[in-house]
Order: sequence, then C-alpha cells, then structure tokens
Amino acid sequence: MIEKLDVDGGGGNGRLGKKSGFGLEDEEIGEFKKLLKTLGEIEQFYNCIGGIIGYQIMVLGLLARATCERQTTNWSNNLEIQVPSGLDLSQNTEYASQAAVWGIEGLPDLGEIYPLGGSADRLGLVDPDTGECLPAAMLPYCGRTLLEGLIRDLQAREFLHFKMYGKQCITPVAIMTSSAKNNHKRITSLCERLGWFGRGRSSFQLFEQPLVPAVSAEDGQWVVAKPFTPVCKPGGHGVIWKLAYDKGIFKWFYDHGRKGATVRQVSNVVAATDLTLLALAGIGLHHGKKLGFASCERRVGATEGINVLIEKKNLDGSWAYGLSCIEYTEFDKYGITNGPLSPRSLQAKFPANTNILYVDLASAELVGSSKNENSLPGMVLNTKKPVAYVDDFGKRHSVPGGRLECTMQNIADNFFNTSSSPCYNGVEDNLDTFIVYNERRRVTSSAKRKRIHADKSLHQTPDGSFLDILRNAHDLLSDSDIRLPEIKGNDEYVDSGPPFLLLLHPALGPLWEVTRQKFHGGSISEGSELQIEVAEFLWRNVQLDGSLIIVAENVMGSMKSNENDEPILQYGKRCGRCKLQNVKVLNKGIDWNSGNNTYWKHDVQRFEAFKVILHGNAEFEATDVILQGNHVYEVPNGYKLKITPERSGLSVRLHPIEQKMMDSGSWYWNYKIKGMHIQLELVEL
Repeated sequence: MIEKLDVDGGGGNGRLGKKSGFGLEDEEIGEFKKLLKTLGEIEQFYNCIGGIIGYQIMVLGLLARATCERQTTNWSNNLEIQVPSGLDLSQNTEYASQAAVWGIEGLPDLGEIYPLGGSADRLGLVDPDTGECLPAAMLPYCGRTLLEGLIRDLQAREFLHFKMYGKQCITPVAIMTSSAKNNHKRITSLCERLGWFGRGRSSFQLFEQPLVPAVSAEDGQWVVAKPFTPVCKPGGHGVIWKLAYDKGIFKWFYDHGRKGATVRQVSNVVAATDLTLLALAGIGLHHGKKLGFASCERRVGATEGINVLIEKKNLDGSWAYGLSCIEYTEFDKYGITNGPLSPRSLQAKFPANTNILYVDLASAELVGSSKNENSLPGMVLNTKKPVAYVDDFGKRHSVPGGRLECTMQNIADNFFNTSSSPCYNGVEDNLDTFIVYNERRRVTSSAKRKRIHADKSLHQTPDGSFLDILRNAHDLLSDSDIRLPEIKGNDEYVDSGPPFLLLLHPALGPLWEVTRQKFHGGSISEGSELQIEVAEFLWRNVQLDGSLIIVAENVMGSMKSNENDEPILQYGKRCGRCKLQNVKVLNKGIDWNSGNNTYWKHDVQRFEAFKVILHGNAEFEATDVILQGNHVYEVPNGYKLKITPERSGLSVRLHPIEQKMMDSGSWYWNYKIKGMHIQLELVEL
C-alpha cells in the first residue's frame, strides 16, 4: 500500500518525521517541494502545447528532426529565403533624421521591454563578497551595472523629448526576469536600492519566466543533478510574449497609454547609440507597422542569427511574404555555412539579427494570447552547448544537451502578408514588418562572455564592446573638429590598452547631431581621459592632455517627491551646468602602467586629474585659462564657480546663482526643430 505523502510535514508542525511515507529524509522534502513547484509552472505555462508532456514531445520531435537534417538539407521547396533590403540609416541620412524625430515625438506612445531572464553563464560573473553567480544585468560596466546603463539611455531619450517639447515623459518599463542565479530577486533589490531610478515603482513591471528542464542530446532525457533536482535553465527570451499576456503586461502598457514598445537586451551596450533606436521606433509608429528589426552587417563566425526575407507558397495557392530570423543553430537546416566566406556563401549576404526590436503591442498581444504553438515563437533545441551542473557530492559535470528555447524575434513569423500571386519588386514596402540598418558598432556590441587573459579575441567580451564605445566616441567628436588619437586594431588594445578613455553621458545627445553642437574644436591627446556627466555642457576649443572629469549630481534634472513620497526625476529643473572655452587641461592623468586598471569597468589608477563635482544646480565655467596639475573642485548647490585669467595667474571665484535663475540656470540650450533636424541655440539669462 502506498501512503499519501504529506509535503507540509504532517500534523501541522511544518516538519516531517525522519522519513516520510515514501522514505524521504528530512532534507529531501525541500527539494521535493521545489520540484513540484517547477513542474507546476511548466505544466501551466506550456499548456498551449500540452504542458509537461507536450514539452517533452516537442523536445523529442526537435531531436529527431535534427538527426534527419544532419543527413539531408532538402528543406521545403515551397519556401525561399532572400536578403532583405530595408533602410540604411548611415546612407539615407535625411530620412534617418526624420525617422528619429518621429521617434522622439512618439515617445509618450512607447514602452520599453527588457528580457533579462537569461543565465549568462559565459560571463562567469560572481559576487565578490559571497561567491554566488550573478546575472548579466549586474555586470559592473563603465562604473555602473548594465541595467543602470539601459535606464540611463532611456532617460536620455526622455530628456531629449523634454528639451524639444517641454513635456515630462516617463516611459513604462517591463522587465522579464527569472529565478536563475537569483535574477529576479537581485534585479528587484537593485531597483529598490536606486529608488527605482527616480521613475517611481509604478513605472516598472517585473515578471518572472519559468525555468525549464535541460535534456540530454543523446536521448532527450532530463538531466538530473541529484534526487528531485532536474537541471533547469530559462526557456529563452521567446517566452516573453505569452508570459506578458499571462501576467497582464500588455494591459499595463495600455493603462499607461502606450501603443508600441522598443525591445533591447541588457548585454548590448551600444544599442542606443545615435539614432538607431529612435529611428526604428519612429518608423514603426509613423507607418503603423507590427514589428521592426534594427540590423547590421554580420560578423563571420559570430554566435548570432540572421535576418531574412521569406517567400513561401501556401497550400491554398497564395503567396506569403515577411521578414524573419534564422538562428545560427539552424544554419545547417538551410544550408548556410558558418565557416570561411566564399563568393557564394549565404552567410556573407545576410545581415545580423541583433534582437533590437520595435513591436506594436496589440499585434504582439494577439500572438501571446493565441493559446497555441504560435504564442511560443521560434522553438529550437540547441544542443551545441554543454549542460554544466554540480552533483550531490560537489562534483562538476558537463554533458551534451540543451533545453527547449523560444526566440522572441520570431514573433515575426506571425505577421506575414499574403498575395494571390508572386511579388517580384518592392515587396518589403507593403509588409507589416520592416528592417533598418546602421553601422555595426552603432547597433550591436555585446558584453556576453568573459575574456580569458590569453585570448586575443575581443568579440562579445566587455573589452571588445568598450572598445566599440570608444570608436563611436571618436567618430562623434572627430566631426566636431576635435583632434583625437587613432584607435588601432583589437590586438593593440590587448597588448597596451586603449589610446584614451572617453565617456560621455547619453543625455548630451543622444542624437549625435545634438551632441556635436555642444562640442567644437580643440584636441584630446593620447593617454588622456575625458568623462562628462553633464547634459547642459559647452566645449569650445579645449585642449586636453591628462584627465578631465566633470560630474553633475543633477545631470538631467532634480528630484521631487510624488503623492506616494517617491523621488521622481523632474527633467530640466535645477540641472548642473558646465562651460569650457579656450581652455588647456594639463596633468599626469592615468597611470597606464598600473596592473590594476580595468578599462571597461572604468576602474583606473590616476597620478593626477582635474575634477569638478557639481552639487544640485551648481555651475562651472572656465575661460581662456590653463588648468594645470591635480585639482578637485566641489561646487555647492546654488553657486557658480568661475575660473578666468588674471595677472597673478588664475581668478577662482564662487558666486551665488540669482534666485530667479535657480530652476533654469544662468544659461541653457534651447532645442528647435528645423525641418528634419534639431538646432541648438545657447540662451544666456
């Protein structure tokens, strides 16, 4: 006779005896409860494909299909993949500027979606205090976590909207988390610790994706680390659409008056560079598209998919067209080689899938609520990466395997347009999906994997993405008539570090045509460091040889409590300000020979620096002077510090800001729209 197992401990005392009716030890009960919880979540979430049984059937089917595809690449004759054309933002600059203006204007109609549920095993990120594994969102990058970087980029776009239209806009942000590596708990704690970034708790929704069992590549059986403990991983970012519907995220966006959303991944640190995101969203909103991709040239051998234009003949004789993606794990299926390029290589032709998306919320909700396989787009079983785990005895294992994953970008497969006959020209103009291109380092550069010290490759490492940030900054300032050292190849960085450090707050733009009007003339010498954490900033003919750091406490505005006593950032109110005109900055700067420097963390040792800290609405101005040596100036709230020349050397004077200028400052940039462009005018009060 089998006795019923009382997992609550029997007798209401919260504990089981030494053994249960099934012979379980005390310590096994907790693991058994976790197993039941995991199984319940899988059963409920995957109900659209038959729950746990459907999950396993899908796994076995994909394994069998993979075996067949290794033997033949004879995929459907009714389907043809073509290279999408799309809009090149770097070439069609006038239309790109117009699209970006649409994006800024449409910001009150947009939400933001971050899929942060991945485990990011390749980063090897650990808590220095506890030794616990950390999710990618917690990676300390350029002085802050990656998640903080996403919010800074978003706030920069909101600040630009405020400067252009005079209206406060707080974008609702939906974040998909998971329990992997305490992802959900850590992200929630970070947001709480930082006061929800001055945006209010109600502007965020965190929703947790279920974990799914990893399976053996050999027979599809679940990989088990110890009794009652299957090895589980997040089920891929493609679960986001169904999960968003299940958790009421779409309704939440509608309650905030949103029609569309931009989607980006936390590891891609350059996605908001210049106008890529704004133009993508602007086109999607303006033309009523259902889905848009931001793409670029694909790097050979990269573990990234491709964007494609698909033409297929339906069973009823009609033709279907749409943009979609093919994951790199599926290349063999379509005969796409991943080796060295040849003139006929398909890989050479197709652009990269970057997982930067614009999505129409109502269209995405229809897919997420479909209660069938369509709600989990792009299901794949990637068995090319080993499954690593630690057993009951602390022994590490690594076995060939994978888990059922969904890909969020393949929601596009639900948005095909049909035609009664084949379309030969201009088919993309009439699709519900679209694609825009830009130079690769202005679209994607990821911090996905930890660079091994001896490894010369910087691809998808924090080092490589940081170097791309520097290259972008070089391009930006070079066009403002500022002379900078050349940035050479990656090998040079590996051997001797970058030629300079240049970190600019995104609210200086984020559009480069805005930033460039704040900078003009001068030079930045090799080995120099420039960090500008100020939005209201003017640089005219500044020569930098050493370290110059300007940090404002109020970069884009000041905090004011709302009805819930939460601090809310008020754009444009009591900002810090800085003007530098005809200035030379000379000091010893960074100790480039220090073995403790980690450039991508912006963790460096310095001999000297000229540093200004602006508290509250403080202002700093330096005109016609040489600023030499090691100095730190802290300017208090309500004051302006001016450095000018005088006979004996420098005049350093602190003046109170007039009461009537406390909110606006003694000067500000006025943003005006001139046709398709934004023109800045310096207003001095």
